[in-house]
Amino acid sequence: DKILQSTGRGHEVTVTNDGATILKSLHIDNPAAKVLIDISKVQDDEVGDGTTSVVVLAGELLREAEKLVAAKIHPMTIISGYRMAAECARNALLQRVVDNKGNAEKFKSDLMKIARTTLSSKILSQDKEHFAQLAVDAVMRLKGSTNLEAIQIIKKPGGSLKDSFLDEGFILDKKIGLGQPKRIENAKILVANTAMDTDKVKIYGARVRVDSMSKVAEIEGAEKEKMREKVKKIIAHGINCFVNRQLIYNFPEELFADAGILAIEHADFDGIERLALVTGGEIASTFDNPES
Repeated sequence: DKILQSTGRGHEVTVTNDGATILKSLHIDNPAAKVLIDISKVQDDEVGDGTTSVVVLAGELLREAEKLVAAKIHPMTIISGYRMAAECARNALLQRVVDNKGNAEKFKSDLMKIARTTLSSKILSQDKEHFAQLAVDAVMRLKGSTNLEAIQIIKKPGGSLKDSFLDEGFILDKKIGLGQPKRIENAKILVANTAMDTDKVKIYGARVRVDSMSKVAEIEGAEKEKMREKVKKIIAHGINCFVNRQLIYNFPEELFADAGILAIEHADFDGIERLALVTGGEIASTFDNPES
């Protein structure tokens, strides 16, 4: 592993043996060198492995080209030679291609091999069996979709690498409101993105002038009533679990608790779409027609 110390503020220290990470951290002005760094980035994004090999290979090609340029051969000639070579290499690969999509067992063992190879040079190399299995299981569950967003990774400090596991379903790492049920079976979930905080009048630039404290109390009371109406509308959906992307204040939380509904505030901001996908629900922001 290499220790990299940044020259910027804070002097962050990174410890890594990943080629792409190391190259990303280098400050380089030479355009040809920048191309090499871009090659490693693309390789990392597309395949996730072989970053070092790609750079070494490209470097060797450049070294050979330098000899030819020194021998007064025109760069275009050299490049067309490389294009022919690339075509040859590609055809050689295509002849050796194996596709076991039809056979689930073989397909899985191929994926396992790929995952093991990829992990051999990484920090996880000593636990690569365990992690290869995790990765393949996770990807198999996507049933052919290439949207990796659907795999949620939760990082927890402490514990050993071996403690990592893949879980069915969806983990939302949040606290449940006070006095609400902690366990629900056959949950009816409403995923929402709506404001549940009473003490903000949501009219920007509005001014309210009052001549006594009792008037302020009246405004607050009216707001509370508005909130109570909103919560009633939400409860009218016949749900027993309410997951909101935004804050839930104490008052609505209390109303949900009275109705025996589990409410979660500040649900995962990016993951709320994932949560809607997993539960097969839609993200609601108005609650007037529960029947739809």
